[in-house]
Formats: sequence, structure tokens, C-alpha cells
Amino acid sequence: MLHIYKSPEEVSKALAAWITETIETTLQQQDRFTWVVTGGNSPKQLYELLAASPFRERIDWSKMHIFWGDERAVPLADNRNNAKMTFEHLLEKVPIVREQVHIMNTELPPAESAKAYEAILHNYFPEAGASFDLVLNGMGDDGHTLSLFPHTPVIHEQQAWVQSFYLDAQQMYRITLTAPIVNRARKVAFLTFGANKANALYEVIKGAPNIDQYPSQIIQPASGELHWFVDEAAAGRLQQA
Repeated sequence: MLHIYKSPEEVSKALAAWITETIETTLQQQDRFTWVVTGGNSPKQLYELLAASPFRERIDWSKMHIFWGDERAVPLADNRNNAKMTFEHLLEKVPIVREQVHIMNTELPPAESAKAYEAILHNYFPEAGASFDLVLNGMGDDGHTLSLFPHTPVIHEQQAWVQSFYLDAQQMYRITLTAPIVNRARKVAFLTFGANKANALYEVIKGAPNIDQYPSQIIQPASGELHWFVDEAAAGRLQQA
């Protein structure tokens, strides 16, 4: 489902309301909500909104269980660390249970961190059936999501839920959830805005299947919902089609 709004600010406001409503509805049926958050710059305003009234009061933070979709293998104190950003803009501002916040441990070697994170996920989810209640993703202007970058082998991972690898283009290790576990989520939402995303967004949604060139195409929930929250600039090519 495609949701188009005039500006990044309106996208963030609409997504904040949608996430809050999703959490409220889900917690009427179960006693916890598992949410994969995303890093980068795009969700900062969204997180600030969720940490403020009225959304902060509407969410039962004691029942929230937080995970990350991917991480750069840099220390938590490093400004490039996704968890650091999320703590600063959201988690430090709400009454969440710290033991229910599961960062990717970058103090471990990347391969060990990936195995440790997968072990955490296996404590939450069975081998089959639904996984997360919500996965929030971003998309790069190259069509990547999570740490599934174009023409990297991790795009084709079929077994492991979490993988690590060295990304030559950035000269660093990345740790990422893989498509098999993300595609078992009940809901997946992409947050995407800016004219620099317009070509990739068009190709991911309307283009021919080419997951190696546009890895975001591989995110297709098996039995869940897929939502795109975008602004008019990002949707430019879609609206012309």
C-alpha cells in the first residue's frame, strides 16, 4: 500500500499516527509488541514525534520490545551507530524497559555479533509463522534497505536470520537482518522521502524484478502487510507513470 504526502514532515506525522494505532490495536490482542526500528537520518523526526505528546502517552512502552534492522560495526558511542541515534531521539525519552531493548552488540566481532543477535531472535520467534509485529525500514537512493546493498551476497541469504559482512564501498562491516525473517513480519513499513529516492522507488515498486540492483524489492511479507510512506518528491516518477 502506497501512502503519499506533500512533505517529509507530513510523512513523519502520518507514520507516527499509523505506528501508534498499530501498536494500540495489536496490544488489545496480545501482551507485547515487537518492533524493528531503522537508523539513518530519515526517521529522526518520526522518533521525536513518537517521544512527544500525544503519541508518547498513547503507547504502552512497558510492552514494547525493540530490535534493529541493521547496524554498522562501530562502537555505540560512534555517531554512525544506528542504536545511538535511536536512543537519542526516542528511547531515552520514553519509559521503556531497558531489558526489552535489543541492540546489535558491536563490541563483539561482527560474525559473533550476528550469531548472538540471531540467538536473541530465536528466543522470541518460532522457526515458522509470524515474526515481528512491525518492521520499519528506510531505503537508500541506490535501492538498498537494511544492510542489503546492491550486488551483495547477503541479498540471497535463505537460512540465517542475521548476517554480517564487509562492505567494500564503505570499508566497514555491517550486521543485518535478512529477508527470510523480515518477510515473516506482520507489517513492514518503508519511510522514504526526497527527490533523490524517486528513481529507486519507481524501480522497486513498478520496475521489473531485479533484487540485485534494487534489494528493497526482496522485502515482500509472506502473509503480512507492506506499506510505503513517501513524500511527493520521492513519488515523482510514480505519479508520472
